[in-house]
Amino acid sequence: MSTATAAGDNAAARDFSAARDSFRRLHEHGCFVLANPWDIGGVRRAEKLGYRAIASTSAGFAWSLGRDDNEVSRDEVLAHLTTLCASTALPVNADFEDGFATEPAAVAGNVRLAIGTGVAGLSIEDRKAADLYPIALATERIRAAREAIDHNGENVMLVGRSEGLLLGNTTIDTTVERLIAYAAAGADCVYAPGIRSLADIKALVAAVAPTPVNVLLMDASMKVPELAAAGVRRVSVGGWFAKAAWAAYERTARCVMEEGHLP
Repeated sequence: MSTATAAGDNAAARDFSAARDSFRRLHEHGCFVLANPWDIGGVRRAEKLGYRAIASTSAGFAWSLGRDDNEVSRDEVLAHLTTLCASTALPVNADFEDGFATEPAAVAGNVRLAIGTGVAGLSIEDRKAADLYPIALATERIRAAREAIDHNGENVMLVGRSEGLLLGNTTIDTTVERLIAYAAAGADCVYAPGIRSLADIKALVAAVAPTPVNVLLMDASMKVPELAAAGVRRVSVGGWFAKAAWAAYERTARCVMEEGHLP
């Protein structure tokens, strides 16, 4: 059985509408934080800690397979999303990288497969490796994803991501221009990982209003209450939980190897 078929069977076997509806309501007012687990154990801990929604992390999942970020195939990601969605009643937002395709029609086809896993939302990035797609093509890719979701009829949220700040190859003004275009093309939420300044974040929130904005925590200087006060609707941690877990693993393993005891 193919991954796409398995994902479709999963969606047919369970109704994800309640999770999808609650996820959209979370974006209507206030600010919430997404945990980014990469396995069922992490999902369980997020549930117990009181998180109201989770998101997958492409980096965290790749590291769990012994690979680098962006080295996992589309079908592996679809299977992973199916597992996460089946494990929890919480809404799951998919880190769907660049849609695993370049052309808008192919992105749309892959979005339809992602919907079949049970996700409540999914993000589409505007990068290919270390380069950004031209804004016209990037916008068409978002529009194609929007049309795929609308045609499917499920209440799945579309997140338009602009990666230039994270890559270090663009300006905040160019990033805002892209996110305005993605919102106009049908993105329900916009996201620019790498944005740090509260002034820039406030400018982005104002520029794309009323479209909700997601902000990635980059370091300890970024505070959720301050982001909420700036008008941010949701905050995510990306691969930071995974980085912390692997750092603790390495510290412990190194201590046993080099000093002969647990830390």
